[in-house]
Amino acid sequence: MVLSPHRGECVPMLFNSLTFAVFFAALLGLHNLPLPWRVKKINLLLASYLFYAAWSPPFVILLWISTAVDWKVAAWISASHDPGRRKLILALSLVANLGFLGYFKYGTFLMDNFALAARVVGIDYVPPKWDIVLPVGISFYTFQSIAYSLDVYLGRAQPTRRFLDFALFVTFFPHLVAGPIVRPTLLIPQFEQPRRASREQLIWGLALMTLGLFEKVVLADGFLAPVVDAVQKAPRNLDSLDAWTGAVAFSGQIFFDFAGYSTTAIGAALALGFALNDNFNFPYAAVGFSDFWRRWHISLSTWLRDYLYVPLGGNRHGELRTYINLMITMLLGGLWHGASWTFVAWGGLHGAYLAIERWLRSCRVATSASSRTSTLGMLGTFLVVTVTWVFFRAHTFADAAGMLRSMAGVTVATHKALYWNDIVAVGVIAGVMLATHWRLRSTRLESVVSAAPTWTVVFAWTFMAFALVAEQGAGDAFIYFEF
Repeated sequence: MVLSPHRGECVPMLFNSLTFAVFFAALLGLHNLPLPWRVKKINLLLASYLFYAAWSPPFVILLWISTAVDWKVAAWISASHDPGRRKLILALSLVANLGFLGYFKYGTFLMDNFALAARVVGIDYVPPKWDIVLPVGISFYTFQSIAYSLDVYLGRAQPTRRFLDFALFVTFFPHLVAGPIVRPTLLIPQFEQPRRASREQLIWGLALMTLGLFEKVVLADGFLAPVVDAVQKAPRNLDSLDAWTGAVAFSGQIFFDFAGYSTTAIGAALALGFALNDNFNFPYAAVGFSDFWRRWHISLSTWLRDYLYVPLGGNRHGELRTYINLMITMLLGGLWHGASWTFVAWGGLHGAYLAIERWLRSCRVATSASSRTSTLGMLGTFLVVTVTWVFFRAHTFADAAGMLRSMAGVTVATHKALYWNDIVAVGVIAGVMLATHWRLRSTRLESVVSAAPTWTVVFAWTFMAFALVAEQGAGDAFIYFEF
């Protein structure tokens, strides 16, 4: 185990660690032995608990409780035909899961804000010191478990017949701690019949794992994280070029870090014979913010759409109500990322952008289909998204405001945080990233690789593997472990 670079807390068995490499190799070998399918599923379940327990064994109990509650809730909902009783049973799942999430993730945040509100009205309330440790991945597996109960309640799915299949769905280690958030209708059926990766699936899965780890260890941690940290630690009256370089570097870091995790997770599952849903689709090629959220953290954006935005009314009750629903969804989406008002502001900005974009289209100000896919539109979207990342990265509004002032050049710059080699490196990485996203925005990586000459694929894979070996031990914990 290693320490989190942001909070000093232990984190679970990292994909970018030698421990995980040994763990996965052993599990892969075990999964390919001629054992009964039920035994293989038990092996996967135990391995997933071991993977999670590497962070903190007691928190496995939360997984057990969430699994047991939603297993029974779905069965009771399916057996009942009384609408009132079904709602009451569903409430049990929501209270249990959101209760855990609220206590562990938002308990301190709520108490601190309650104390602040009390001081505003003249009450000097000092909240007790709660030493609450955030269970890693609780935001992800909570949403996943709730989706199962909601799908059964809404008639989208039937309860699974085997508790083992459902338990494995909740705890399957590739997606357990940082997604993608997998729908029960996608993954549970895959546990019903024996699955083993074909030769092509194994090769592609290992290749995806290599790509994901390269994005994380080499690009996010090796090149971009030091630049981001140097800018964040610098005084607020920073040189404008340094500020913009730091902001662009974080845009790259957050993508390579999170997309790297998702790619590695998808690859690990595929190497075992299972398919997970895509979580990123070249998001920095987006033209507009609705396009961005169709490409960024797809499993969360579709979850929020299906289980929050649509139940709130979606766009079915007039324009004003649609804008309100958009804002509520994005504000809560921001809060999902962290117990801080800066995350709420980040979500609120995206909600405002989505609402403005929708209003412009309703006024027929929107551009034509051909110009919407223009390079200029993509660059504009990327720059505005980069500005919103300032709030995502900042610890306080004062930090965000200082960074934005430096980026705008409205303060007298008295500090330099970066050398020219840092600026050039970020410019090259960001340029290649944007060009790659733009080139592949309407296709899939699989089709590009299959059409490429074999020698180029082998060279790229060898290069990434060599770079990972060279950077062994240099990687940090994944950013989204904090959420």
